[in-house]
Amino acid sequence: MSRKGKVYFEDQFCGIIEETETGYRFTYDSRYLENSESKTISKTLPLAKGAYTSNTMFPFFDGLIPEGWLLDIAQKHWKIDERDRMGLLLTCCNDCIGAVSVKVLNEEE
Repeated sequence: MSRKGKVYFEDQFCGIIEETETGYRFTYDSRYLENSESKTISKTLPLAKGAYTSNTMFPFFDGLIPEGWLLDIAQKHWKIDERDRMGLLLTCCNDCIGAVSVKVLNEEE
């Protein structure tokens, strides 16, 4: 069972990040791509059809995960291993400072 997150840019759904057997995949939503006013979430993930894949967490998404004392609090409170980047992303990045947030995608959705 892979874990997935719905990615939002300025509160607008823009794509899905998911953990795969070989790493991670990010795919922009087709409706988001069709909107001429849509913006890329990162220069390293320009607007494009198809999926971006990586063996490790994409640096852009990894940068959303808290560091330092805030990471320590998250690890202790939710008992998430520091190496579980997807777990930290889905738990800690629901309401990030900045334009991008990630919310857990439930299997029913």
